[in-house]
Amino acid sequence: QVQLVESGGGLVQAGGSLTLACAASGRTFGNYAVGWFRQAPGKEREFVAGISWSGGNIGYANSVKGRFTISRDNVENTIYLRMNSLKPEDTAVYYCAARHAVYTNLPADYGSWGQGTQVTVSS
Repeated sequence: QVQLVESGGGLVQAGGSLTLACAASGRTFGNYAVGWFRQAPGKEREFVAGISWSGGNIGYANSVKGRFTISRDNVENTIYLRMNSLKPEDTAVYYCAARHAVYTNLPADYGSWGQGTQVTVSS
Protein backbone atom coordinates (compact mmCIF):
# COMPACT_ATOMS: atom_id res chain seq x y z
CA GLN A 1 0.00 0.00 0.00
CA VAL A 2 0.92 3.63 -0.34
CA GLN A 3 0.61 6.41 2.19
CA LEU A 4 -1.21 9.54 1.08
CA VAL A 5 -1.23 13.08 2.47
CA GLU A 6 -3.55 15.78 1.13
CA SER A 7 -2.89 19.51 1.26
CA GLY A 8 -4.15 22.74 -0.27
CA GLY A 9 -7.58 23.05 1.26
CA GLY A 10 -8.90 26.27 2.69
CA LEU A 11 -11.59 28.94 2.61
CA VAL A 12 -12.42 30.57 -0.71
CA GLN A 13 -15.23 32.69 -2.06
CA ALA A 14 -17.65 31.36 -4.62
CA GLY A 15 -16.15 31.60 -8.08
CA GLY A 16 -12.64 31.22 -6.75
CA SER A 17 -10.06 28.48 -7.27
CA LEU A 18 -8.00 26.08 -5.22
CA THR A 19 -5.49 23.38 -6.07
CA LEU A 20 -5.34 20.31 -3.87
CA ALA A 21 -2.30 18.06 -3.77
CA CYS A 22 -2.03 14.43 -2.75
CA ALA A 23 1.51 13.39 -1.93
CA ALA A 24 2.23 9.67 -1.98
CA SER A 25 5.01 7.61 -0.51
CA GLY A 26 6.00 4.24 -1.89
CA ARG A 27 8.39 3.28 -4.64
CA THR A 28 5.71 1.76 -6.89
CA PHE A 29 3.26 4.64 -6.78
CA GLY A 30 3.33 4.78 -10.56
CA ASN A 31 1.32 1.53 -10.58
CA TYR A 32 -1.60 3.05 -8.69
CA ALA A 33 -4.71 4.80 -9.89
CA VAL A 34 -5.96 7.62 -7.72
CA GLY A 35 -9.38 8.94 -6.99
CA TRP A 36 -10.44 12.17 -5.33
CA PHE A 37 -13.53 11.91 -3.17
CA ARG A 38 -15.37 14.37 -0.96
CA GLN A 39 -17.68 14.17 1.99
CA ALA A 40 -19.93 16.95 3.22
CA PRO A 41 -21.48 16.88 6.71
CA GLY A 42 -24.36 14.44 6.87
CA LYS A 43 -23.69 13.09 3.40
CA GLU A 44 -22.01 10.01 2.00
CA ARG A 45 -18.55 10.13 0.54
CA GLU A 46 -18.79 10.77 -3.19
CA PHE A 47 -16.50 10.40 -6.18
CA VAL A 48 -15.09 13.61 -7.62
CA ALA A 49 -12.39 12.62 -10.11
CA GLY A 50 -10.11 9.71 -10.96
CA ILE A 51 -6.93 9.12 -12.93
CA SER A 52 -5.33 5.87 -14.04
CA TRP A 53 -1.75 4.87 -13.25
CA SER A 54 -0.52 6.22 -16.58
CA GLY A 55 -2.67 9.33 -16.59
CA GLY A 56 -4.23 8.18 -19.84
CA ASN A 57 -7.67 7.52 -18.41
CA ILE A 58 -9.42 10.30 -16.50
CA GLY A 59 -12.97 10.74 -15.30
CA TYR A 60 -15.07 13.25 -13.40
CA ALA A 61 -18.33 13.40 -11.58
CA ASN A 62 -20.95 15.31 -13.55
CA SER A 63 -21.15 17.91 -10.80
CA VAL A 64 -17.53 18.99 -11.33
CA LYS A 65 -16.98 18.29 -15.01
CA GLY A 66 -15.62 21.35 -16.78
CA ARG A 67 -14.58 22.99 -13.50
CA PHE A 68 -12.13 20.52 -11.92
CA THR A 69 -8.98 19.05 -13.46
CA ILE A 70 -7.09 16.06 -12.12
CA SER A 71 -3.46 15.44 -13.03
CA ARG A 72 -0.49 13.48 -11.75
CA ASP A 73 3.26 13.73 -11.61
CA ASN A 74 4.72 10.26 -11.14
CA VAL A 75 8.22 11.64 -10.71
CA GLU A 76 7.11 13.78 -7.78
CA ASN A 77 4.61 11.12 -6.61
CA THR A 78 1.88 13.74 -6.44
CA ILE A 79 -1.69 13.97 -7.69
CA TYR A 80 -3.33 17.35 -8.16
CA LEU A 81 -6.92 18.50 -8.27
CA ARG A 82 -7.34 21.94 -9.72
CA MET A 83 -10.74 23.35 -8.77
CA ASN A 84 -12.10 26.39 -10.61
CA SER A 85 -15.42 28.22 -10.40
CA LEU A 86 -16.02 26.87 -6.94
CA LYS A 87 -19.54 26.80 -5.57
CA PRO A 88 -20.82 26.63 -1.98
CA GLU A 89 -22.01 23.08 -2.70
CA ASP A 90 -18.38 22.08 -3.26
CA THR A 91 -17.79 22.55 0.47
CA ALA A 92 -16.58 19.26 1.92
CA VAL A 93 -13.61 17.35 3.21
CA TYR A 94 -11.66 16.16 0.19
CA TYR A 95 -9.81 12.85 0.25
CA CYS A 96 -7.46 11.16 -2.17
CA ALA A 97 -7.38 7.39 -2.38
CA ALA A 98 -5.26 4.88 -4.28
CA ARG A 99 -5.77 1.44 -5.78
CA HIS A 100 -3.90 -0.62 -8.36
CA ALA A 101 -4.08 0.27 -12.04
CA VAL A 102 -7.54 1.68 -12.80
CA TYR A 103 -9.72 4.07 -10.87
CA THR A 104 -13.33 3.46 -9.96
CA ASN A 105 -16.00 5.69 -8.47
CA LEU A 106 -16.63 3.45 -5.45
CA PRO A 107 -14.91 4.31 -2.16
CA ALA A 108 -14.99 0.63 -1.11
CA ASP A 109 -12.65 -0.24 -3.99
CA TYR A 110 -9.78 1.78 -2.53
CA GLY A 111 -7.38 0.44 0.06
CA SER A 112 -5.29 3.53 0.79
CA TRP A 113 -6.69 6.86 1.94
CA GLY A 114 -5.33 10.19 3.04
CA GLN A 115 -6.53 12.05 6.11
CA GLY A 116 -8.51 14.62 4.13
CA THR A 117 -8.33 18.38 3.64
CA GLN A 118 -11.20 20.80 4.27
CA VAL A 119 -12.50 22.96 1.45
CA THR A 120 -15.00 25.66 2.36
CA VAL A 121 -16.63 27.83 -0.28
CA SER A 122 -18.46 30.90 0.97
CA SER A 123 -21.32 32.49 -0.94
